[in-house]
Amino acid sequence: MDTLDTPADTRMMGIVHEALKRDLRHVRQVLQDEPAPRGRQRIALGRHVLWMLDFLHAHHSSEDAGLWPLVLRRNPAAAELLASMEADHARIAPAADAAAAAARTYASTTADADRVALIGALDDLLAVLVPHLDREVVEAMPVVAASITNREWDAVEQEYNIKPKTTRQLATEGHWLIEGIDAEGYDVVVHKVPAVLRFVLIHGFGRAYRRQADERWTPDPSSVADPAR
Repeated sequence: MDTLDTPADTRMMGIVHEALKRDLRHVRQVLQDEPAPRGRQRIALGRHVLWMLDFLHAHHSSEDAGLWPLVLRRNPAAAELLASMEADHARIAPAADAAAAAARTYASTTADADRVALIGALDDLLAVLVPHLDREVVEAMPVVAASITNREWDAVEQEYNIKPKTTRQLATEGHWLIEGIDAEGYDVVVHKVPAVLRFVLIHGFGRAYRRQADERWTPDPSSVADPAR
């Protein structure tokens, strides 16, 4: 049998979820470190939170608009489970919006109160997001795999998560997803795009991604924070 017609390989969902949990928790930890982030690092951390929350919104939108309706057509018995996934998304959205607002303020100021506010907003977000991410992998993905094929899964991925994005966006997402990943996960991520594009994304954008990562995770040696920089 053609592997495209076998049950959907949903491993990518777990990879995406682990990357979100990894970096949201990492940002929160760095915000608590002493001395507190400042200057370039403070700006980079705030921007990274904003980037992740934009990614999260697009991720949930692709499920609500593309994946869940397809699974429901193939498996009407999954209606209650899929409705609960959408309800989770609706509950997460206000916490994500609040965290985005806190991150935007944090990146544009030097006030310590804004650092504390962002920690609190991330705590609130993680409290509702992590249980959903874990439940989606454990409860929903087996149903997805039993309901649609690899061909159908890949079609949703292409329509919502790959084709609408620029090469630079795909490169940033790809390098973020494979950061610290094991060999199996790496193989899943990089084979989402054709070989030529894969080479460009990995080798053409790696240095830029590592520079961005260094800015958010490495303390700024400068003694003066300058949000306008």
